[in-house]
Amino acid sequence: MTGRGALADLAMGARMALTGGREGWTRALLTAVGVGIGVAMLLLATAVPGALDARQARGDARDDLRFGEQVAAGPGTLLVHALDTEFRGRPVRGRLLRPEGPAAPVPPGLTALPAPGEVVVSPALRRLLGSSDGPLFAPRLGGAKVTGTIADEGLAGPNELAYYQGDDRLSDTSGATRLDSFGGGLPGEGLGPVLMLLVAVIFVVLLLPIAVFLGSAVRYGGERRDRRLAALRLVGADTTMIRRIAAGEAAAGALLGVAVGIGFLLVGRQLVPLVTLYDISVYAADIRPPTALLLAVVLAVPALAVLVAMLALRAVVVEPLGVARRGTPVRRRLWWRLLLPAAGLALLLPVAGLREGDGGITRWVVPAGAVLLLIGTVTLLPWLTDLLVRRLRGGPVSWQLAVRRVQLDSATSARLVNGIAVAVAGTIGLQMLFAGIAGDFTTASGQDTSRAQVQVQFPNQPDLARVLRQLGGAEGVTAATGTLSTGANVGAPDGPPVEIRVGDCAALAEFARLDRCVDGDTFLVSDPGDPAVVPAGTTLTVEDGSRWRVPTTARPATARPDPAGWLQNAVLVTPGAVGPRTLGPLRSTVYLQLDPAAPDAVEHVRNATAAIDLTTPVSVLSSTIVSPRFADIQRGLAIGTVVTLALIATSMLVGTLEQLRERRRLLAMLVAVGTRRSTLGWSVLWQTALPVGVGLVLAAGFGLGLGAALLRMVQAPVTVAWPVVGFSVGLGALTVLAITGLSLPLLWRLTRADGLRTE
Repeated sequence: MTGRGALADLAMGARMALTGGREGWTRALLTAVGVGIGVAMLLLATAVPGALDARQARGDARDDLRFGEQVAAGPGTLLVHALDTEFRGRPVRGRLLRPEGPAAPVPPGLTALPAPGEVVVSPALRRLLGSSDGPLFAPRLGGAKVTGTIADEGLAGPNELAYYQGDDRLSDTSGATRLDSFGGGLPGEGLGPVLMLLVAVIFVVLLLPIAVFLGSAVRYGGERRDRRLAALRLVGADTTMIRRIAAGEAAAGALLGVAVGIGFLLVGRQLVPLVTLYDISVYAADIRPPTALLLAVVLAVPALAVLVAMLALRAVVVEPLGVARRGTPVRRRLWWRLLLPAAGLALLLPVAGLREGDGGITRWVVPAGAVLLLIGTVTLLPWLTDLLVRRLRGGPVSWQLAVRRVQLDSATSARLVNGIAVAVAGTIGLQMLFAGIAGDFTTASGQDTSRAQVQVQFPNQPDLARVLRQLGGAEGVTAATGTLSTGANVGAPDGPPVEIRVGDCAALAEFARLDRCVDGDTFLVSDPGDPAVVPAGTTLTVEDGSRWRVPTTARPATARPDPAGWLQNAVLVTPGAVGPRTLGPLRSTVYLQLDPAAPDAVEHVRNATAAIDLTTPVSVLSSTIVSPRFADIQRGLAIGTVVTLALIATSMLVGTLEQLRERRRLLAMLVAVGTRRSTLGWSVLWQTALPVGVGLVLAAGFGLGLGAALLRMVQAPVTVAWPVVGFSVGLGALTVLAITGLSLPLLWRLTRADGLRTE
């Protein structure tokens, strides 16, 4: 046949995909929606790195941190003081500004610097201030009047809480930074081999289920497509023409799905600014897939559709009088289904111990091995499902209907759950890896949260009684202890440094183990095993140049880590032993205990602190410190997993609805002869639950295997994270229930009497 004839066959297939009355349009719509979901997910995945880069670029453009740089004051300089805080777990970026001349730089997103007593806020913060939560945050602005809004280019994301406030009291001696321009940013911290391994596997786990789902979505309407091809054989089409027509139909449906997917992305990205996941938000304009990757997706999806259609035709014999697949299915072979996961393990297991420079392993070997291993769930699922259902007999009518349906076509049922099985297997493996290496990226801070939950340090606040009264009286505070401190040198100003700390006995007991204490006592505190640096009777030179003599009655005491975890040599003094004026300028350190039943207690503490000094930060104590890079990757995995599982569940729902639509006349006939609709509803549940159950068992096995191989690669002990396995399997079970419940309205409609109508 000429090339023109081949094109005519392809065009006929395309027309078949887009015509055929209501049934044809419904079939085309379901295919387009299914493929469109997968395409939108792929395009979203390709756009994420660019969105994060755009977010980082805006953050770098407004950067005002200067380390070691000395800028002379002039008409083009600006003083900046950071006021970073939190509000109910959300970070808040605040800055105090004071121009030193008419040409002072203006931060990105502002048209002019705010005057003293004025504040310019982000749109998200403006909404917060206007909500019922506004009065809880407003005190941190010190009574400043909101006079403007920060534009998009001055914010990392649309939901960021940020503000710039004018203050004419700032000086370079009060902790402010002088700068003559904004921008720069610190170089990013590199990823070590273990974190690179995490990133590589995350991409596999999140993208592979999408590819598996696309392979299933392009087969929607497969049974009716095969019967249409049999009708074409009846009117004279040969096998070659059938294959070309099938290729044209598959490509047309996939191209329509690509268009729908791009539409989903364009519409969905308008909703992106409304969503904040783990304190990360981006603008709609940030969601822009790279042109090369966009073209790759547009070309790859139709090619995948044609390939899947051709492979599917090999499993059936389309004859003029019917489709041979509708008879007894051929028993599936096992041996070749084990080759792919075996090859994946063969790639992963020999790699033991990652080192710097193992870029090739983390970029190619690990992703390839993980893909081959996870594909094992796809290849084994139909075989195991078929093996199980062949042996099932008896049971309620709903059970028998479901079992018989899966027995006739277990491959179609398996295709619906391939995506979620791969996602669950990958999630189990990744969570095992996270649990195994978490200890390497989590360190003990030494902070004792049983003694205090909050620390506040005022740089120049000698009125400790006032500080304790205001902070201790904040709502949700149950106890407050505080000390005054200053630095000193033993003997001359260039002598060994030592800290002098003044407080009552209860407060000093947080820094040393005191045998007994009354007002008027002085203690010489040293680290265990380290002799006291200050003998009794020694004269100390205080920071302001004044001198103070340690009482000869001072007693030695053993240092104790304070609630913040610091252990240091010091001179501890009760108020009766020294007057505050003797020691010059003093700093206040306060430890607070909070009521666990008052969730906003720390917010009230921040407000009380701001009333004393706007520039003083509030430190919330924590017993552990997690590596920021590790935390960012873990947060990214959580975001990606939520999005992937939600969309895969949506795709499963579309597939279930498509199956019900194809069987509508059979379902209507069953109801017409007396079958109860509830029986059909239960049959839909069992029909979905059977392959899902097999898929989740497979996913647990392959996920544990992947996790063990990855832990071996990083030389971590292999331990089974049973809670993760249970959670993942439970999530799959909930998905089955949700899909069944959402499909029931269509089932009730399809089983009405008009469902017996045919065209």
